[in-house]
Amino acid sequence: MSIRIAVLSPISWRTPPRYYGPWESVVNLLTEGLVQRGLDVTLFATGDSQTSGKLVAVCPHPYSEDPSVNPKVAECLHVSEVFERSADFDLIHNHFDFLPLTYSRLIDTPVLTTIHGFSSPSIIPVYKKYNAHGHYVAISEADKSLELDYVATIHHGIDMAQFPFSESGGEYLLFFGRIHPEKGVQEAIQVAQRAGKKLVIAGIVQDREYFETRVEPYLDGDKVEYLGAIGPAQRPDVLGRALALLHLISFDEPFGLSLVEAMACGTPVIAFRRGSIPEIIMDGETGYIVEDIDQAVHAVAAVRSLDRSACREDVEQRFSHTRMVNDYVRVYHEILRMEESHEQ
Repeated sequence: MSIRIAVLSPISWRTPPRYYGPWESVVNLLTEGLVQRGLDVTLFATGDSQTSGKLVAVCPHPYSEDPSVNPKVAECLHVSEVFERSADFDLIHNHFDFLPLTYSRLIDTPVLTTIHGFSSPSIIPVYKKYNAHGHYVAISEADKSLELDYVATIHHGIDMAQFPFSESGGEYLLFFGRIHPEKGVQEAIQVAQRAGKKLVIAGIVQDREYFETRVEPYLDGDKVEYLGAIGPAQRPDVLGRALALLHLISFDEPFGLSLVEAMACGTPVIAFRRGSIPEIIMDGETGYIVEDIDQAVHAVAAVRSLDRSACREDVEQRFSHTRMVNDYVRVYHEILRMEESHEQ
C-alpha cells in the first residue's frame, strides 16, 4: 500500500509561487516528486495552488496577495484542517513553522516538521516542547539548534530543467532576492560601483523605506537597473546572463535557494560567510566566499577565471530536487519504522 502523506504548505503565497515564495517553491517540488514516486499525497495549500496530488484548501487565495484575507484566521483554519483529518494519513509533513506543533500531541499520526529557519530565538521553546514527540529536519547544518534533535539534514533541491545552463554568462552583476536591509542590496550597489560593473536588481520590495532611501536613488536604468519581481519564465534568462550573483547578506541565512538557482545556470556566486553559505558555495570553484566589500570587489575581478560548468555540475550532484525527494522518502520510512517499533 502506498504511504499516505499530508503536506502542509504555507499560505502566504500560492504553491507553487507566482514570483516570490521559497517555502512554497520547495513544497511544490517535493509534492510533485512524491507523486511521481507513487506516494498518495494530499497538499494542504491555498485554493489557487497547483498540484498533481490531491488539493485541500480552506483559504482560497494567499494572504500576501489578497488583502481581504485575514492572515491569522486563515492560518488557524488551514492548520486545523489537516489535523482534523489526521486519521486519513500515515504521516503529516509540516512546512508551516512552529504553530502546527501545538496540535501534534492531540493526534496519533506522526508529524515531521521541516524547520525552514528560526525567525527569532523566541520561537525555539515551542520546538523544545515537542522535541521528544515530533521529528525535525534541518535545511542546513548551520541552521541547527543545539537544543533540538533532528532526524536528518536535507538541503533544498531545484528542478534542473527549469534552469538551463548558460556557458558564457554576461557582463552585469546580479542581486536576486527580497529587497530588505539584511539581504545586502546596498552592499551589492557599492561593489558594482567599485568594480565598474552594471548591477541588475530583481525581487520583491519587502522593506519599502529601505528601497526608497537606499536603493531607488541609484536606479538609473544604466548602471543600476531594477526589474521588479521576476517569475519562473524570466528567471533562467536573468540568472544565466549574469557575470556573477552578489549575495552580501548580513544575517545567518538558513539556506539560499537563489544561490543554487544561479549556479545551476552556470553563474558563480560571491557571498559573505554567513549561515549556510559555506555549505552551498565551493570557495574558489563555484564562487567566492568573502569577508567584506573589499574582498567582494576583488572577487568580481577574478570571477571569470571560474569554470561555469563546474557550477552546474555541483548543483546537479548536490542540489537536485530528485535528491531532495529521495532524502525525504527515506526519512518518511525511517519515521514510520520508529513509530511502529514504539507501538510494539
